[in-house]
Amino acid sequence: MSREVKLSRLDSVLTDLSYPVEREVAAESFEDTTVTFADGEANLGELISDTPAEEFDSFEELRDEINNTLPREAVGEPYQSEGEG
Repeated sequence: MSREVKLSRLDSVLTDLSYPVEREVAAESFEDTTVTFADGEANLGELISDTPAEEFDSFEELRDEINNTLPREAVGEPYQSEGEG
């Protein structure tokens, strides 16, 4: 059964794992999970597979590595600021 999670809710899914966890185990655990963001989606297992780390000591570490592999459209329009204009 596949599941879908918004990028803003990713922490709630990553805490399902027991840490430390190897990259391959984490990727397999989420191979049926789709992460949705403002302008698209990606497979969570594939995102984890694309990270350079071999092991994650905490969900925060895994989340940070995933954020580093996200496609550009996941983080909004290029050159736009969230700050006040």
